[in-house]
Amino acid sequence: MIHPLPLADLDPRPQPPEPPLPSDCCDSGCDPCVNDTYAEELAYYRQALAAWKSRHPDSE
Repeated sequence: MIHPLPLADLDPRPQPPEPPLPSDCCDSGCDPCVNDTYAEELAYYRQALAAWKSRHPDSE
């Protein structure tokens, strides 16, 4: 018998990106720097979270 999955399982809340460790940046001006990549991932996460919250208005 097939059991339907709860909506939360089909549309899980986005998880924030893991921030880089201070030692991950070598301060050599890399392009892209790990901090730049993290900033982009964080912006994407915030957009995804806002969209998720609009689909789940009863969430915190």
